Amino acid sequence: MNAVAVKKDLFWIGSVNFGCLDFHGYSLAPRGTTYNCYVLKDQKNVLFDTVQAPHTEEMLTRLKQVIEPEKIDYIVANHLEPDHAGVLPELVKICRPEKIFCSVMGEKSMRGYFNTEGWPVQTVKTGDVVNTGAHNIHFVETRMLHWPDSMFSYIPEERLVISNDAFGQNIASSERFADELNRAALIHGIEEYYYNIVLPFSPQVLKTLDMIAGLKLDIEMIAPDHGLIFRNKDDVDFILKKYRELAEQKPGKKALICYDTMWHSTEKLAYHVGCGLEEAGVPYRIMPLKNHHHSEIMTELAGCGAVVAGSPTHNNGIMPAVSAVLTYMKGLRPQNRIGGAFGSFGWSGEAVKVITEYLEAMRMEIPGQAVKCAYRPAPGDLEAAAALGRTIGKALTAKCEDLRHP
Repeated sequence: MNAVAVKKDLFWIGSVNFGCLDFHGYSLAPRGTTYNCYVLKDQKNVLFDTVQAPHTEEMLTRLKQVIEPEKIDYIVANHLEPDHAGVLPELVKICRPEKIFCSVMGEKSMRGYFNTEGWPVQTVKTGDVVNTGAHNIHFVETRMLHWPDSMFSYIPEERLVISNDAFGQNIASSERFADELNRAALIHGIEEYYYNIVLPFSPQVLKTLDMIAGLKLDIEMIAPDHGLIFRNKDDVDFILKKYRELAEQKPGKKALICYDTMWHSTEKLAYHVGCGLEEAGVPYRIMPLKNHHHSEIMTELAGCGAVVAGSPTHNNGIMPAVSAVLTYMKGLRPQNRIGGAFGSFGWSGEAVKVITEYLEAMRMEIPGQAVKCAYRPAPGDLEAAAALGRTIGKALTAKCEDLRHP
């Protein structure tokens, strides 16, 4: 694959990792990912970010198609996580840049990862501008979106924002632009990335979106460091609106049922919870945790306003897969959800209490009585599970209506 002209003087020279199915060690990336970086050609030539170290040769090959590496004058490090700064030491040796721009927190990260002795590092903050000849790079700090060092680079002459991890997706493809991909696949990629990476920082996302609106930046292109580039005004409006929607976390009228089971008793309860939800007019998806990774659960949660979790009691607690997914979910801090618990047991029955405590720690509303049964569910237990589904369905419907008509 060749370098790609993004604008007249701006080129994508990143790498495509079709084989990256495990992103950062905690989230699945079924469609792989990209590490996007860009070169601006001007009187001062600028490299924005790099790629993960194993992709050094791929990036350098594309860089050489655009410009001799020795002619790079400035390097901008919008974010210092290793998948975006992995080649930085190599590039500093090859390019010998006049300056390396990063945020104050970026300098701290840079020194934590690399031996920066002798590097021409210059810290910048929101409002600082660097002129490259025909272009001006405006820096906008976006702390905790999603690292303390994160920042945007805005080039008004090109109406372009280089946004590092914000607005990204894990999508490896030969397409470079969002309008070239099936829209449903794009939306899934955005939700998957947001709900597994950006979700805890939703308050910062809303502040950043408000800040961008307040600065009245003229933006016709957003170029993230993962996935596809939004290259026209309609797509820029789409992704800004989508991020606000995701950050606001208004509950969708759909329920997620996740569970693990030993002898199918908890599984039977799960399906009867689903029947109750259906009777209440609420769509649902059942996701057995033996078959679904915790990051898949979080992606599904993007469209769900209710979480109903089930487990048999195991060693006076819950099954490891249920513990793992609830711990992961709690760390990502979903808001405005309704929750419920169910499970089976043999000689002790602590599982539903443990699950309920997880849901309460996430500040979920718990409108129904948790359902637990001994050994195999009797008809009354199955009806109780269906009743739980109906109760949660009615509560979710009411919650969605209240938010729609405040």
